[in-house]
Amino acid sequence: MPAAADLEPAIQRFVETTGKAYAKLTPPGPWSAPVARAVAEKVREPWRQGGPEMHEAREAEAPTRHGPVRLRLYRPNAGRLEGALVYLHGGGFTIFSLDTHDRVMRELAVRAGVAVIGVDYALAPEAKFPVALEQVVDTVRWLADDGGKVLDLEGVRLAIGGDSAGGNLSFGAAITLRDAGEGQLLSGIVTAYGGFGVIASDEITARYGGPGYILTREESLKFWENYLNDPSERQNPLVCPLRANLKGLPPVFLAIPRCDINSEQNFQMADALKAAGVPVEAEVYEGATHSFLEAMSISPVANRALDDMAHWVARTLAISPHVAT
Repeated sequence: MPAAADLEPAIQRFVETTGKAYAKLTPPGPWSAPVARAVAEKVREPWRQGGPEMHEAREAEAPTRHGPVRLRLYRPNAGRLEGALVYLHGGGFTIFSLDTHDRVMRELAVRAGVAVIGVDYALAPEAKFPVALEQVVDTVRWLADDGGKVLDLEGVRLAIGGDSAGGNLSFGAAITLRDAGEGQLLSGIVTAYGGFGVIASDEITARYGGPGYILTREESLKFWENYLNDPSERQNPLVCPLRANLKGLPPVFLAIPRCDINSEQNFQMADALKAAGVPVEAEVYEGATHSFLEAMSISPVANRALDDMAHWVARTLAISPHVAT
């Protein structure tokens, strides 16, 4: 089979378009993290355009042990909200932002009928593990207490989720809160193409880590190098949730693109959650690769995944879901 011939045509277009944009905008020589971020913002900017309008979109700050962290609240309607999703963007702990994932968060807010709260956690390599994780944990605690009053979300049920590195941080936060006796603060975890281990196998890399797909093993390893202080931290269950005791976590939804080197980690996570007695739904999206949610403006499979994630959040938080049109 030719490279990437198993992708949905719209996803192929997304991969090709972003690849050409990166090639055009990338300066010669080694990239610094700030340059990589600036390029990524420009490449992703067209893909966040359009989509639903919010009743309210405003920014706030959550106090954390590492200083204030910027939040962006998306409120889809004027009525009282019963649930909120804390959303953590992907980008290998190194790139992307609230802006690159602006449309993803707006779509989830409208489709689920919940508030979505994006967290502008600190990026690597400037901020190493566990800074971003501790910022997320402190943000959840604040939202469940004073933050709920500040953002007019007092008493709402909270779920947490994210894509890629954001999925990793979601599990790390849920495990940390459970171990601190605060597991009740989160009612669910929803992730897309999360990174739950460190090294993709040779088999999955050979199949989905080549030209035509979004994420390579080399890129993934570089992201982990940026995030970790030392390779020994790969053994830490808060770095690699597949190594964690998963018992007692809230229900989980895993959105798994078939054509992604992270897919094997997601299948392993689904099995580990079941073995730990955690309610889990794992949905596989044929023809999809890493980052495919961002292609929702053209891709049927991306829209199906967003609907599935949103409806799961709505059910888990006992909200009547909205259906995208």
